[in-house]
Amino acid sequence: MTKLIIDIGNTFSKLAVYESKNLKTVEVSENLSLNDVISFFQRKGPFRAAILSSVTDYSPDIAAFLKQKTSFFELSHKLVLPVSIHYKTPQTLGKDRIAAVVGAAARFPAQEVLVIDAGTAITYDMVTAQKAHLGGGISPGIDMRFKALHTFTGNLPLVPRQDLAELLGDSTTDSILSGVLNGVLAEVSGIIDAYRKKFDGIQVVITGGDHKYFDNKLKNNIFALPNLVLDGLNEILDLNVE
Repeated sequence: MTKLIIDIGNTFSKLAVYESKNLKTVEVSENLSLNDVISFFQRKGPFRAAILSSVTDYSPDIAAFLKQKTSFFELSHKLVLPVSIHYKTPQTLGKDRIAAVVGAAARFPAQEVLVIDAGTAITYDMVTAQKAHLGGGISPGIDMRFKALHTFTGNLPLVPRQDLAELLGDSTTDSILSGVLNGVLAEVSGIIDAYRKKFDGIQVVITGGDHKYFDNKLKNNIFALPNLVLDGLNEILDLNVE
């Protein structure tokens, strides 16, 4: 069965083709439109089933088109899921977080997993060996931190992002780079350590647009899985189509 998976994020969207559990192709769009979906459908389809996850508003025409052409599902906590949600406010739980947790549970069955999604925001999600999602945390992503320092102060500049920063900044620009980049690394590393103290033998995975930044710099043993959300959406689609 050929399936269409759409993940609409805050910064960009992904359109993917799956056959069974296998990811065949992925395309990225900055501002996903109905024409983009139709074009992808014509080039890569037809698709028997489709699922869409969005953390922001999108054109209802996209959903209408997919309903006409496929067995279509829009991700929500109300769908049949292979994990149990223990979040007190499941209606506010980010759909990308649900999909990432499902992807992690499928990739590491019967293991405790901490899922870190490093994108516009950095999210932390804990799933148990019994496939229970316990919740986690949310903090600002890298670019958001740079923008916040510029937006909410009178004189601090908006510093162009770099991949490296010295610990001791000897100018305002270098001090901002140090604070943001070294600070976010210290945060993620410290949170991983805290989870490992609480959950014995935990597996840590990282995904999202900034996963490469952390994967190259964190000393902790982690798995980088850039398509984890897509994999999770595919798992959810399979479960609901059946």
